[in-house]
Amino acid sequence: MLDWIIVLAFISYSLFEGFRSRRQSSENLSEYLLAGRTIRGWRAGFSMAATQFAADTPLLVMGLIAVGGVFSLWRLWIYGLAFLLMGFVLAAAWRRAGVLTDAELTVKRYSGKGVLALRALKGIYYGTVINCVIMAFVLVAAVRIFEIFLPWHEWLGGPVYDLLLNMVESSGFVLSSAGADIGETVATTNNIISIVAMLAFVATYSTAGGLRSVIATDVAQLILMMFATAAYTWIAVSQSGGIDDMPTRLVELYGEENADRFLSFAPGAGEALMPFLVIISLQWIFQMNSDGTGYLAQRSMACRSDRDARIAAVIFTVIQIVVRSLLWLMIGVALLILYPFDPATPRTDSFIGERELTFVHGFNDLLPAGLRGLMLAGMLAALASTISTHLNWGASYWSNDLYKGVWVEKIRGKTATSRQLVVVAKLSNIIVLAIALTIMVNLGSIQNAWLVSLLFGAGTGAVLLLRWLWERINLYCEIAAILVSLIAAPILLLTVEAEWLKLLLMSVVSTAAVAIAAYVTPATDRAVLHAFYRQVRPPGWWRNTAASAGIDPAEPLDRLKRFAIPLVAAAISVYCWLIGSAKLLLQHDARLFGAAVFVAGLLVAPVWLRALLKADDGPEVAQ
Repeated sequence: MLDWIIVLAFISYSLFEGFRSRRQSSENLSEYLLAGRTIRGWRAGFSMAATQFAADTPLLVMGLIAVGGVFSLWRLWIYGLAFLLMGFVLAAAWRRAGVLTDAELTVKRYSGKGVLALRALKGIYYGTVINCVIMAFVLVAAVRIFEIFLPWHEWLGGPVYDLLLNMVESSGFVLSSAGADIGETVATTNNIISIVAMLAFVATYSTAGGLRSVIATDVAQLILMMFATAAYTWIAVSQSGGIDDMPTRLVELYGEENADRFLSFAPGAGEALMPFLVIISLQWIFQMNSDGTGYLAQRSMACRSDRDARIAAVIFTVIQIVVRSLLWLMIGVALLILYPFDPATPRTDSFIGERELTFVHGFNDLLPAGLRGLMLAGMLAALASTISTHLNWGASYWSNDLYKGVWVEKIRGKTATSRQLVVVAKLSNIIVLAIALTIMVNLGSIQNAWLVSLLFGAGTGAVLLLRWLWERINLYCEIAAILVSLIAAPILLLTVEAEWLKLLLMSVVSTAAVAIAAYVTPATDRAVLHAFYRQVRPPGWWRNTAASAGIDPAEPLDRLKRFAIPLVAAAISVYCWLIGSAKLLLQHDARLFGAAVFVAGLLVAPVWLRALLKADDGPEVAQ
């Protein structure tokens, strides 16, 4: 009973926040999608972290550790570079652009007849396809959690449940992870009820209150999730023998060679160095959110100042890469001990799925009443935070770009009212959810689905970053990048086996296509570039535009250089804290080294803290 009191308290709070923000969020699209651009930096950073604390990610981490050990987590940790780049270099540019979505940015950044088509394409590609794929990952995780914790067949019973059960049985539809021994039909029926109930709950508060309610609940959700995960970590580590005995237990269960591989931060002797170098050098930049595109940029644009946007990104990075990663890392190693497996087992989708599910089995088996309810509420909070964010993000493309920008203004030649736009934003949630559910039922393991999404995203990463840094990028560059992604990704999936080689080839081909398009296609109209530069003041290689606009031509590159040192210093601090702490906890023979590395991160911190807290400069965002 105590477990469910905690869960119901969380649900009640979220609904309260949604309805409390309803009136203000319904005033116009900026209020609904960006909370009137009034969010403080720490709240935006907490919100980013809450969304990234998705319920699918800890399951993904458990699978990665089982397959490749701690070393494989660099595929997640390396994104810290992109987060810091967004914070120090691009967050201010996003705010000053005065747009609601990435698709709307095309109107201000580019010229030509294809601008409208590109805006519509990005509204569909990012707002629907990419958005729904990400939501599908989260829903797969939701099924695996709900199947164990929500036995609707025991709670409901009676004719209503029997009717649903018969409908599922006659349809032949299966939605089960086999996490509970209750049969496919019962599990599928339970999961359908659970998914519908969760989506109704999330859609209610996020649709009612817009981004304001999403951020308000995110802050509480993050605190709840961090506390619950810390408690889970403490108990899992204790049950596995304690920090001092965990390495020894790994050796006993898996042998010294496998134990060393599980705890290593670098590729082992039998692993090639090239795949590691390719992944850490390319994956953080060749990905669909390389410049923050999506909810990270949305949170930056919702901040009240450039300084707040920088603070948000750095707080998010520290929580994401250091605090959260250490907790999940300790849980992952503990679960290797508590739920051992044969190292010779083939790394199939089924095996990975089973290892991912150990995260859920762990807190169900290990945590006492109260803490189990806290963890369940934390997982529900993680699901709610991610789903609500992606609903709000998808709604922004449907209302601001596809409906307002393309249909009403360009095709019909009219003006959309604020009321119409808010209504469209709310109704679009139904379409987005339906597509996400369709994708969800066709996914296998979260890990393999995630790897496929990385490959598709790698084709567009370069152009998303370069459009801010290089004046020659035009709309044809973005079109070329999207087409390369859609064409090359399926080919590489069918013809190339090595994951690192797929990433390398996609990165090279997409960058070449973008560079060729930049030089052989018509340049962006100079007047458009001037207007964009004056408003946004983007950093980087904008010398010709700045000069022709009567601005010091050295200023844009100087702006980039000014933040290069604090950016590098912040990255050093973050990774020193991560590696130093992990070695102190898990590698007994490297504790002195771990302490030195951690202290080095502290010594470097003043360099980036000064830049982080500096006053705003340049033009303010257009309202």
